[in-house]
Amino acid sequence: MSTLTYPEVGATRLGPLPRNYHHLHHRTRVGHGEADFAAAGAAITEWRMHRASGARVEAAARRAEPGGHVRVSLGAGPLRLTAPCEVIWTAYGEEGRTGFGYGTLPGHPERGEECFVVDLADDGTVWFTVLAFSRPASWYARLGGPLVPRVQLWYARRLGRALRRIVGGG
Repeated sequence: MSTLTYPEVGATRLGPLPRNYHHLHHRTRVGHGEADFAAAGAAITEWRMHRASGARVEAAARRAEPGGHVRVSLGAGPLRLTAPCEVIWTAYGEEGRTGFGYGTLPGHPERGEECFVVDLADDGTVWFTVLAFSRPASWYARLGGPLVPRVQLWYARRLGRALRRIVGGG
């Protein structure tokens, strides 16, 4: 039985995003063509994008699979924030789309869901998207107030830059 901390499971895949949460939608170009699409999809689903962004990742499996648990943490020493999550859905083998969504577990500073997807557009452009809904679950997330969405956007942008470097080979 899952211990997810929110009821709207799967909303980042099926939409619409639920009301009464902060919404994040960040999209950035990371490459062009089938090879870049494949490289980006592998980097996302095998946790390499998160690690390349400076996050520490402890995952139950080599790649994202539904039901798998993952702990992502950022920071150093006593300022390290750890976010336990469960993979809710994956997109493998879908035409022009690869990625996954995970939801928050007890101990996560927020409640909600986040997905990381790469799409191959008709013109060959490879787009990376972070889509999330969240609200504070911990006292320090509530205390952070309007700063928390800014930090989430900063991290989404950081992931996009890391993925672009991976895809570009540098």
